[in-house]
Amino acid sequence: MTTSLSLSVPAPLRLLIDTDPGVDDAIALMMALRFPGATVEAITVVAGNAGLDQTVRNARYVAELCESDAPVYAGAAGALLREARRAVHVHGDDGLGGLGLRPRRSEPRPGHAADAIIDLITANPDAITLVALGPLTNIALALGKEPRIASLVRRVVVMGGAANVIGNVTPSAEFNIWADPEAARMVFRAGMPLTMVGIEICRGEARWSEEEIVALAALDTERARAAAALLGHSLALERRQSAEHDLPGAHVPDGTAMAVALDPSILTESGDYHVDIETHGELTTGETVVDRRGVLGLPVNATVAHAIDIARFKELVREACQ
Repeated sequence: MTTSLSLSVPAPLRLLIDTDPGVDDAIALMMALRFPGATVEAITVVAGNAGLDQTVRNARYVAELCESDAPVYAGAAGALLREARRAVHVHGDDGLGGLGLRPRRSEPRPGHAADAIIDLITANPDAITLVALGPLTNIALALGKEPRIASLVRRVVVMGGAANVIGNVTPSAEFNIWADPEAARMVFRAGMPLTMVGIEICRGEARWSEEEIVALAALDTERARAAAALLGHSLALERRQSAEHDLPGAHVPDGTAMAVALDPSILTESGDYHVDIETHGELTTGETVVDRRGVLGLPVNATVAHAIDIARFKELVREACQ
């Protein structure tokens, strides 16, 4: 299958990262902040993997770790219409595996993340790649306030959903979408040039083995040690929670999405479909419904990733740690 949405990358690549750090978010941020062909214009933060104060601190920590002065803005502390949902059982109370990783300065820039998203995209039409690694609340708030950003953003890469496969918080839903399905529906229906990288992409050979994590730590930089510790936390969690048929290894879902944002050629198999979000299902709230056969007769609104170049993805992580 081929994609019809544009995957060309401007030079330099200008990134706006909306995130809820999060173990795998932290690794994805390292990948972006250390990528030689990219400039991270801003990091906007949402609650999700942990509460907002903690996710802001975690974003500041990673920026400092990568010697970056990218501005960090705090955004939504909860979903648009639902009670807050957290993933501390996966990421730890501090969002970073309880590893004691803290920034020297934790305060965000003044202003709300949604306004920062609007300001950056409207001031730079067709120049900003938006990478969404958490619940889509901040982006939905920005769209509600300024719908024009849907046509002004160059590209949107979303780590979220499951393309009609098994979810990770319910049998059919992935956490980022499930945490705020109404926001996700707004984003998917907005007409943005959107690429969806679902939870299934980080499974299989994209997992990090114990041997690979040890080799990463052996790079012996502060970033490599931090990334290896974060991956080690995920590996230990997977060993406790994985199903019998799962391959062993640590998941890095946000890293796979960031790899697609940084190097579109990593996306080796994809398709263009109409995708919508279930918001009222008794068993399926948060499901990303991917109309792969076009039975609904509705227009394409997303490119959905089916496979990536796994070796290149892991190379990007290692390069970020060197």
